[in-house]
Amino acid sequence: MFRHTKLLQFEAKPEKPDAVYAHKLQELIGGAFGEMSVTMQYLFQGWNCRIEGKYKDLIMDTATEEIGHVEMLATMVARLLEGAPATATAAAVKDPVMAAMIGGMDVQQTIVAGGGALPADSNGTPWNGKYIVASGNLLADFRANVAAEAQGRLQTARLYNMTDDPGVKAMLQFNLARDTVHQKQWLAAIEELKADGLEDEIAPNALLDEEDQKHNNTIWHLSDGPDGAKGGWTTEAGIEYLMDPEPLGGPGTAPKPDPALYGTYAPLQDAKGTVKGKVKAAKTKSKKS
Repeated sequence: MFRHTKLLQFEAKPEKPDAVYAHKLQELIGGAFGEMSVTMQYLFQGWNCRIEGKYKDLIMDTATEEIGHVEMLATMVARLLEGAPATATAAAVKDPVMAAMIGGMDVQQTIVAGGGALPADSNGTPWNGKYIVASGNLLADFRANVAAEAQGRLQTARLYNMTDDPGVKAMLQFNLARDTVHQKQWLAAIEELKADGLEDEIAPNALLDEEDQKHNNTIWHLSDGPDGAKGGWTTEAGIEYLMDPEPLGGPGTAPKPDPALYGTYAPLQDAKGTVKGKVKAAKTKSKKS
């Protein structure tokens, strides 16, 4: 059960309208790392969680908070669009500089949403459910959550420097703080999963004896220069850096296409120029004849 409280988690009042900034703020709503993404990511992680108790409660508490963040941002967008484009735009476009700026507003916020926010990013691309990660493995999911909060905080920080409006800045200061604590909580939860014996360093903690043991502790040096091998991962993590790795497979040649597909095809030749598969082709031809 979800219950809506008719108060925002934090105030969302700009000092003045700014239709262009409202367009930019859409990224924090419907972008790949926006609040819609973390909302749905955490909701599905919580609904799919097979452990009742602290982990599920943490996920669902955070998911429900993120719904409130979407509401805050949608409210801020609507207030930034107040008077635009009908009134504010008509007056502003008299100034050529302002006309160019207004040209950066999202017309769909007016035409489609009636002066409100959209479930889309700052380019108007609709939000996509493929943005979310909810695998059922808490270690893999919590690591994805850290990355999502880090990217979201990064984008919030960039947008923070794109406005001088004190009301917008105050809300973004709150959002920055929540992104900080969410990174902290997921990092701490990862360590607790290990301490509780539920997960280990590698996700998933399975098939470690089945995997190819020759290739689970090496980094292939595939870029110019020796700098990669100087990292702490070669000493602290004990990972070997292969400075001159050799390919382990043969040519990645696709097979002969179905004739009905009319794909351009030539049989593979070896180093001596001999056509491989010639005998087989001849046999096939003789069978047909």
